[in-house]
Amino acid sequence: MIQSEPRPSHQPDRMPTRVGVLAAARSIAEILPPTPLLPVEISGTRCHIKAESLQPIGAFKIRGGWWRLVNLSDEEKTRGVVAVSSGNHAQGVAWAARRLEIGARIVMPRNAPQVKLDATRALGAEIVLYERPGEDRDEVAAALVAESGATLVHAFGDSWVIEGQGSAGVEIAAQLGRAPDRILVCCGGGGLAAGLSLACPDSAIHVVEPHGWDMVGQALEAGEIVRVTDDPPTTICDALQPDATKPINLAVLKDRAEPGVTVTDAEIRTAQRFAFSHCNLVVEPGGAAALAAALAGKVPLTEDTVIMVTGGNCDPARFAETLIGQ
Repeated sequence: MIQSEPRPSHQPDRMPTRVGVLAAARSIAEILPPTPLLPVEISGTRCHIKAESLQPIGAFKIRGGWWRLVNLSDEEKTRGVVAVSSGNHAQGVAWAARRLEIGARIVMPRNAPQVKLDATRALGAEIVLYERPGEDRDEVAAALVAESGATLVHAFGDSWVIEGQGSAGVEIAAQLGRAPDRILVCCGGGGLAAGLSLACPDSAIHVVEPHGWDMVGQALEAGEIVRVTDDPPTTICDALQPDATKPINLAVLKDRAEPGVTVTDAEIRTAQRFAFSHCNLVVEPGGAAALAAALAGKVPLTEDTVIMVTGGNCDPARFAETLIGQ
């Protein structure tokens, strides 16, 4: 029997909890095996990689998508869901929607990687394209919700999504046999980082973001939401480009996360090559950010450190160019 939480789904002020994370972990364990926790040596220290790139959709987003959708009421399920994503959240929601027989419409940027667009369509979701930059994706999604009465499944600013992502931390503690002393997390809007902070309350949480897109790190330092500049630098991390975090994520992380860390495109490409050569993992740029910080010595490592490798949905040609150093 698939487990959900016996609470009404429509609770806009609901905050994620550790109890919710544990419930999400039990539900997800019924449908998915744990992803591997791989030993790896970096600069003489043996630590661990959590290989979320090996999920059925190639990313950790399947966790939050599942936990959010399985907690919809029967009436909400009939009206369907709307999500906004550059690709991985799209696939997570589409995968869960297909399994639960729920209609899904996904707002995606026209310039999203083709591999992610194709994979989302293959899972049966309807894709609604918008121009990035130029159009406000949240406005596009809001119009779809108003039109159909569907439930918006936010990629990171949703309490059930946060709890679902945190289920990875429950797996980590079980696999390691203890709580990790620190977790390095690839960070876009902060949903995974917030979930892990609830799952592993005694572990230091290090958020790692692309240079110029460190909206969570800046928000942690300022104590308030910080939006991306009008002219941000380019980044190869298509999965880590939100305009800002959300209040719910900052509320969870503000007293828990360590100061934010940023990485460059060059450091990310180095991490992609390392993951391929040392762990036989295909990792997309956004999924390699935490590993990039570890390899660059930006966060201290111990035997109880866990590095999240969060996605593996690469454009084949670009990944090949990265491997040969172009």
